[in-house]
Amino acid sequence: MSATTETLVDFDEVLTRYEPALGLEVHVELSTATKMFCGCSTAFGGEPNTQVCPTCLGLPGSMPAVNKGGVEAAIRIGLALNCEIAEWCRFARKNYFYPDMPKNFQTSQYDEPIAFEGYMDVDVDGETFRVGIERAHMEEDTGKSTHVGVTGRIQGADYSLVDYNRAGIPLIEIVTKPITGAGAKAPEVARAYVQQLRELIVALGVSEARMDQGNLRADVNLSLAPIGTEKLGTRTETKNVNSFRSVERAVRFEMSRHAGVLDAGGSILQETRHFHEDSGITTSGREKSDAEDYRYFPEPDLVPVAPSREWVEELRGTLPENPTAKRARLQAEWGFSDLEMRDTVGAGALGLVEETIALGAAPQAARKWWLGEMARRANDTGAEIAELGVSPADVAAVQKLVDAGTLNDKLARQVFDGLLAGEGTPDEIIAARGLGIVSDDGALSAAVDKAIEANPDVADKIRDGKVAAAGALIGAVMKEMRGQADAGKVRELILAKLT
Repeated sequence: MSATTETLVDFDEVLTRYEPALGLEVHVELSTATKMFCGCSTAFGGEPNTQVCPTCLGLPGSMPAVNKGGVEAAIRIGLALNCEIAEWCRFARKNYFYPDMPKNFQTSQYDEPIAFEGYMDVDVDGETFRVGIERAHMEEDTGKSTHVGVTGRIQGADYSLVDYNRAGIPLIEIVTKPITGAGAKAPEVARAYVQQLRELIVALGVSEARMDQGNLRADVNLSLAPIGTEKLGTRTETKNVNSFRSVERAVRFEMSRHAGVLDAGGSILQETRHFHEDSGITTSGREKSDAEDYRYFPEPDLVPVAPSREWVEELRGTLPENPTAKRARLQAEWGFSDLEMRDTVGAGALGLVEETIALGAAPQAARKWWLGEMARRANDTGAEIAELGVSPADVAAVQKLVDAGTLNDKLARQVFDGLLAGEGTPDEIIAARGLGIVSDDGALSAAVDKAIEANPDVADKIRDGKVAAAGALIGAVMKEMRGQADAGKVRELILAKLT
């Protein structure tokens, strides 16, 4: 049955009969200089199949060697997630055939992960949810398949191409325990967890964690069970969801889809599914394999990893500030209300606002632009706010021009239009578009005289002492000068001429 013909149950109705359980598997691509088991470059954007060697191509006789930087990053991530760090662990071979796995197995970890039994607290609308971390383990990425044809998928493709540059790049897979009890907030909890996890990864400096480049990819597991039932339902796994917004949408859609299947007396197939950004639906991928189907066995070519307790404690000392404590500190420093801080975090703008403030913008000004102007534009285009193409440096520069009186808010919005269109820096956009506030007394005086002449009744009110009426004349001057007049100077000139 295709997703387009399946019956979907209204989200609110789902919650009257079913309890959702979430599970999130997040793959973090580490920013090491070389791959996990060989010395090939990890630089993004290289010509296809130019950053490869016998090891990452899986050629006979090649031997892997563990990247110490990858192990260090795994330990730091585990510590930041309040995990226990294994005193001894091994790599394993995860066996399956697929064109993007040149060895026909993935070097990963199975029953002996390097980090386990952790947690992360996330806040949604003032309610804190503790997300249990089952494990964080080391593995390698696969190559990249490109299916050439109308659909862009393997079904119906004319032919397929494989680029092995990405094969072997270090990955950390972070797997949550089942998240239950979130109810109606399940979609928001999933989004908030991935957002906060990304913030943590960036703060650790182990990855750029850019979802648009695949540095961070989320798989969303979901199941439904009748309310009051202790046993979890059958889960589906929506693969490689590539934005915070899409994580939330995928959970919401799968809840509605599962309920439709269950209400009709059907059974949920344990499978992988694909999320479609354009329509917000998921479609079937392949039946999901269980662990035993992968025939895991210890990797014979790699020695066990046994980090000393001294090294682990040394790495603990390099951890950044706890995200929850950091938010409380920033809120106090910025003077944000609880609601303002929740909205900032919910929009995925905390880091953007923080960087903008660090570049000189006032906290409320930084928040205004990111949560007002930028969030609106992101919502209109369906993009993440961080992926619009406007940087904290851009916002800080625009606000500096507003503070200096070169721009007002209306003109600043036109500068942002130019930034989003790729027209250059704020100064270049102002020059090219002829923006900037006019403060020349001669030009303003002429415009004021014209407004007084066109509005004699308003002028008479001002002469009679009704100074508030000056607003009408200021508006007329601003209209005449396309919003580029210095409103303060205009007011001064009007009152000087009429009082």
